[in-house]
Amino acid sequence: MNTRSEFEQPMFSIAAVERDTGLSKDTLRVWEKRYEFPVPARDEFGERIYPTEQVEKLRMIKRLLDAGHRPGKIIKLSADELSSLAAVSSAGTLVRMPADGVDELQDYLELIKQGKSDEFKQTMSRLVLTRGLRRFVVDVVAPMNVLVGDAWARGYFEIFEEHLYTEVIQVVLRNALSTIQTSFKGPRVLLTTLPNELHGLGLLMAECIFGIEGAHTISLGTQTPIYDIGLACQSKNVDVVALSFSSVQSSPAVVDAVMELKRNLPPNTEVWCGGASSALRKRKSDDFILLDTLDDIVSAVTNWRRRHPDRA
Repeated sequence: MNTRSEFEQPMFSIAAVERDTGLSKDTLRVWEKRYEFPVPARDEFGERIYPTEQVEKLRMIKRLLDAGHRPGKIIKLSADELSSLAAVSSAGTLVRMPADGVDELQDYLELIKQGKSDEFKQTMSRLVLTRGLRRFVVDVVAPMNVLVGDAWARGYFEIFEEHLYTEVIQVVLRNALSTIQTSFKGPRVLLTTLPNELHGLGLLMAECIFGIEGAHTISLGTQTPIYDIGLACQSKNVDVVALSFSSVQSSPAVVDAVMELKRNLPPNTEVWCGGASSALRKRKSDDFILLDTLDDIVSAVTNWRRRHPDRA
């Protein structure tokens, strides 16, 4: 039995909890009063600090909120009850899970769980060769991302295992991307994420599909300030800015940021948004094109060529 006091356990500041869960400080304070959870302690300066088990529960709650659940319905649930919901909830990911083959994908992930990352990497590299890069991204990596997210939310995957999975997939995708031979008969696409979006795997997956479609891709990685995106577009004669958003980015401010970006771009530069942000679907705008799935990139590039035959 663990007899350590609350203050002997790892504790997290409210700022750290906000960064780790995607829940704002204001939301945490409101829930504390309205739902009596979370229940923070106080440090020597009187500031809120949160134990590990509450942070883990808040992560699960945030994932379920992104899946469409309401806070009042789930905050009172136990961690086990939240895990049961998370196990069957993948709404908002906009990933087509294979009718069969899920067990096979689970077997691949078990290699990560068993510490066999080298075998996992070899298996993924072989699948790229046998299935082709496009189908590997759409039919293997995309649904595996959902399974990894669910495994993490249920507490089956530790954070380091999720990071290990992401690192291996990024290495495999970059290796495959380097072998693509393209004639660049598509748009010049700048890929990045806005500030506060840390997840770059979706960006790399999109870059693979763009590359296959003949687009000239320029990746800036994650968290590029809006002003600098504008400068890059002018310098590189960019046709399309492709932004990736994870489900954590569900605030209405996401759309405001995209609209601000559009105002800072050259008039003919388009903005294409993809990912699992629910805010982009609730508040659509003529300032950006929404790509619901990775396969939508193909039709978007085709339509761009039709609109710009001189550039293609």
